Amino acid sequence: MVPVKHIENNGHTDEQLLKAYQASGDQSELATLYMRYTDLVFGVCLKYLKDREDAKDAVMNIYQELIAKLKTHAVDHFKSWLYVVSKNHCLMQLRKTQKTMVVEFQPDFMQSEDFSHLDDILEKEKEFQKLGRCIGSLQEEQKKIIQLFYLDGKCYNEIVETTGLEWNRVRSLVQNGRRNLKICMDKNE
Repeated sequence: MVPVKHIENNGHTDEQLLKAYQASGDQSELATLYMRYTDLVFGVCLKYLKDREDAKDAVMNIYQELIAKLKTHAVDHFKSWLYVVSKNHCLMQLRKTQKTMVVEFQPDFMQSEDFSHLDDILEKEKEFQKLGRCIGSLQEEQKKIIQLFYLDGKCYNEIVETTGLEWNRVRSLVQNGRRNLKICMDKNE
């Protein structure tokens, strides 16, 4: 199947108009080419921006972008390239409006002298201290393996390499150590 070249009014293809603009910089060539696709660009902008006036503004802004971009970009299929440029332009517009969200100042949200959030921190600190004591109460071999597995983040294979123990022994020490820690933590509540 032979691709159909878009030809309109003046008998020039998209490729011919694009090459003419890139060679001469004559905006009338670009304007002729762009006018073929303004409905497409407007539709894309309306889809993303959801406002007719914003979409109209975007159509004009995209044309201004094309003046600069087409001087340096190699474009094989103008219509699909223009669609992507239009979509990206709209997405950038949406990002800009999201970043500039205005929030009304409310004094109630200011920090007060209520330090109840510190209670959670103190409670976690107590749990860590209890965990440290429970780890300390484990048998030496179990303690070493639990520290390697949980605190150092090593896997069974790494522990085997580090300690020289067999893989099944490491697994057993981790499982028994975990059980013993749970029993110790529950007992000290």
